Amino acid sequence: MNLLLRGSAPESPVRRPPMVLAPAHLARLARAGFVFAREGVFGLLDPVFFPWPIGLVLRLGRLIERRTGATAAAGAAGAAGTAGAVRLAAALTRLGPSYVKLGQFLATRPDIVGAALSRDLESLQDRMAPFPQAEAEAAVASALGAPLRDSFASFGPPVAAASIAQVHRAEVLEQGERRPVAVKVLRSGIERRFKTDLEAFAFVAFHAERMSAEARRLRIVEVVDTLARSVAVEMDLRLEAAAISEMAENTKEDPDFRVPAIDWMRTARDVLTLEWIDATPLSDRAALIARGFDLKQLARALMQSFLRHALRDGFFHADMHPGNLFVDANGRFIAVDFGIMGRLGPKERRFLAEILHGFITRDYLRTAEVHFEAGYVPPQHSVESFAQAIRAIGEPIHSRTAAEISMAKLLNLLFEVTSLFDMRTRPELLLLQKTMVVVEGVARSLDPGLDMWSTSDPVVRQWVERHLGPAGRIEQAAEGAVELGRFLGGVPELLGRAAVVLDHIDAVTRNGIVLAPETVAAIGAAQAGHSRWTGVALWLIVALLAAMLVWG
Repeated sequence: MNLLLRGSAPESPVRRPPMVLAPAHLARLARAGFVFAREGVFGLLDPVFFPWPIGLVLRLGRLIERRTGATAAAGAAGAAGTAGAVRLAAALTRLGPSYVKLGQFLATRPDIVGAALSRDLESLQDRMAPFPQAEAEAAVASALGAPLRDSFASFGPPVAAASIAQVHRAEVLEQGERRPVAVKVLRSGIERRFKTDLEAFAFVAFHAERMSAEARRLRIVEVVDTLARSVAVEMDLRLEAAAISEMAENTKEDPDFRVPAIDWMRTARDVLTLEWIDATPLSDRAALIARGFDLKQLARALMQSFLRHALRDGFFHADMHPGNLFVDANGRFIAVDFGIMGRLGPKERRFLAEILHGFITRDYLRTAEVHFEAGYVPPQHSVESFAQAIRAIGEPIHSRTAAEISMAKLLNLLFEVTSLFDMRTRPELLLLQKTMVVVEGVARSLDPGLDMWSTSDPVVRQWVERHLGPAGRIEQAAEGAVELGRFLGGVPELLGRAAVVLDHIDAVTRNGIVLAPETVAAIGAAQAGHSRWTGVALWLIVALLAAMLVWG
């Protein structure tokens, strides 16, 4: 609720989910609840851990659960985890694109759904029935502002369809020759459906945080916000094109990785046109062997490419499953589908590099110090105690064979330990960890005996020497001097703005403070709704502000 003074510039209110949802949202949530109950998802939740009204709903929901042979067998055998994942995936698929996307996103958040369910959700396939060819052709013509025949020499049927878009193989005519391209087309009306469902998700998340301290620690609202931003990016194919362009620029000198070329003339908000990839799918192991590729070298190159993107560029492909990776005739990886990307700032990159370097060198105290320096662990905890907890993770790893060592599992254990020390959830690091799980799994499918530490060591060590060595220290000092110069240069402007603000306050308060109608209405609403403490707080804020302005 914003406190406004008449004559002051209005401040944009913080957008929060309404206390009461619109009928369309309620209908969607009701349907989702019915589908979850029908598919047996409520059976995954123990009512004991919820307030009694929710526990009662969970128990009643079990009464309409659809019984199947698989469900009964799972219950008899105690295999509830596997069957539960199947039931959850079935429910999400039935509920449509928004829920499929939610399930895929939750697969990147093991801190919320648990490691086992997170792994199971990775198998949730974003595959939908394609929409009609005529509808796709009309959408392309509308997006490009020209008849389809003016843009493409041919436009074939869809070759893949997902929740947000589908892909067609087409041809363009250039200098009298036909060139194959891949055309990604957004589904019509998908934005409206996602908007309704995301507003419902936000409503649930907001009230979950109001009722649960654990939900606040996990930052459920931020999870939904991140999902909404991710979906917004995916629904503007120009932004995906920009991500491809940025990664192309970052990797132009890399010998073992490249991205498809963008056809900017045939790309718009609802259409993305790329070069057609004629290469071997990484998922086809037999074809890779038949073409003479060294699978061990491919595994090593894949792991190092991912770490290079994360550490060097702070920008990585966050959906690197085998279906999105190809190997060209020169042995280079080609990635597709850049709808989900991860970013790491300088602090997160340093954190990652020093964490990995600390485990490689068994310097657990330094690894603990990095957490505190980054502000990830509250200062009331002991660095030495945290280092001891980290040692409990690191030492068992060094006694195992290369095939048993998992960097992704290590990071997952690290995040589990940090929760004991009140470390708040870092979504960007969790996305990194989850992507590392996928990349490591793909690399191990190529070379089961891949030594993750020796493979990662050159990339990590190079980053540490470059950024934390003498040259890096000098660069940091130079950057600090530049920032200081910018601040000092802006001081006169800040003083000028302060003078304007003081004049404005003087003009506003010359004849006494007059509350804006919004503030009066807010106070009235608080009192009318028997929100005694809210009303008292508002009046205290008003009184305090008045005193500050008069006495100042």
